[in-house]
Amino acid sequence: MKTSPGFRKSLFSLLTLSLTLPFALSSARAEEFFVYFGTYTRNNDSKGIYLSKFDTATGKLSAPEVAGEVVNPSFLAIHPDGAHLYAVSEIPELDSRKTGGLSAFEIDPATGKLELLNQEPTEGPGPCFVAIDHSGKAALVANYSGGSVASLPIEESGALGPVASFIQHEGSSINERRQKEPHAHSINVDAANRFAFAADLGTDDIFIYELLPDKAILTSHGSAEVAPGSGPRHFAFHPSGKYAYVINELALTITAFRYDAEEGRLTEIQTVSTVPADADREGVSTAEVQAHPNGKFVYGSNRGHDSIAAFQVEPTTGKLFLVEIQKMEGNVPRNFRIDPTGGYLLAAGQKSNTVEVFAIDAETGALEPTGEKIEVPSPVCVKFLPVK
Repeated sequence: MKTSPGFRKSLFSLLTLSLTLPFALSSARAEEFFVYFGTYTRNNDSKGIYLSKFDTATGKLSAPEVAGEVVNPSFLAIHPDGAHLYAVSEIPELDSRKTGGLSAFEIDPATGKLELLNQEPTEGPGPCFVAIDHSGKAALVANYSGGSVASLPIEESGALGPVASFIQHEGSSINERRQKEPHAHSINVDAANRFAFAADLGTDDIFIYELLPDKAILTSHGSAEVAPGSGPRHFAFHPSGKYAYVINELALTITAFRYDAEEGRLTEIQTVSTVPADADREGVSTAEVQAHPNGKFVYGSNRGHDSIAAFQVEPTTGKLFLVEIQKMEGNVPRNFRIDPTGGYLLAAGQKSNTVEVFAIDAETGALEPTGEKIEVPSPVCVKFLPVK
C-alpha cells in the first residue's frame, strides 16, 4: 500500500525545508556496529542474548553468536557509556518471589561479549522493558504482568542497586480479555531527563513520572489517555523533542502527541492506522514504534500482518502521512531498530527466528528488502553499539 509519487515528492519538498532544524543529520558515514538481540529462551533453543556485527557500508550482518546467557532477556538497554548492557528477565518468579529480574553486564569493547555483573529483582512479575536515563544513573523498568514500574540505581561500576522506587498502576479498560487490569509495557525518558513516560496497555493510559536520576526515584506527574480499547504499547520521541508517538497494540494504530517539555505534558494530535483499511485484523497486533534519526519518518510494526508501516512526518505539526506498508518474509515483527546512520532498518521475526535487513529510502522513507537475513532464535529486541 503506497501513496502516489506526486504526493511523496511534494511532501518531501516541504520536509527538505526543515533541514535547517538542529536535529537534521549531516551526511552519514559508513560504520560498523555490534548488534545485540534479546530473545525468549523458554521452549526454544535460545541461550540468551545474541551478538552480530553490522556493516553499514554493505548492509551485511555477521553470523550471530551468544553474547551472554540469561533467561528470557526480552528487552535490552545500553548504558550511555557504551560499556554496560542491561537486560530484563521476563519471568513470573525469581528466587521463589513473584518478580522478574534485571541483569547488568559489562561489555568487552573488543569482542562485544557480555560479563554478568549482578541481577536485581524488579519487584513485579513479567518485566518487558528497560530504559537507562541519560545520565546513566538510573534503570527504569516496566513490569507487564505486574502492571507496575520500578527504578533502580546504577553504581559507578555499572552494577545495579536494589529498587529505589516502585509504583503500582491502577485501572482497566473496555477490552475484557486484555484490559481487566494494568499492563505496563514500556517506559521512556524525555531528552531533558526530567520526565518518564510509561505506556500501559491495560488502562489505555500513558503514565507520566518526574525523574530524579541522582536518586533513581520516580514520582507521579499525571497521565495522558488514548482512545478506549487502544492498548498503548511502545512509545517514541521525535528527535526534535516536540512530538511523541505511541503505538497501540489492540487498535492497530499510532497516536501522535505534541510534547510540552517544560510541563511534561502530552496533547494528542492525531491517530492513524498501521494496517490497510481492508486488512483482516484477526490475530493482528502492533508492537514497535520508532522515529528515524533525521526526524522525517516514523515506523511501526504489525504482528500477524507481518509488516512495517512507514510514515512521513509533517515537520510543523508532527502529523503522520502514510508512505507504505511493507511486508516482510519473517513472522511476528515484535521489534525492529533503525541503525544510527539512518540507512537501514533491522526487523526481528519472533516466530520465524530471523532478522531481516531493509534499506531506507532517504527521500521517501520507504523500505526496500535487501535480501540480507540471519537466523536468531526467537529474536524480540534489537540494539546497536558502535564498534570502537
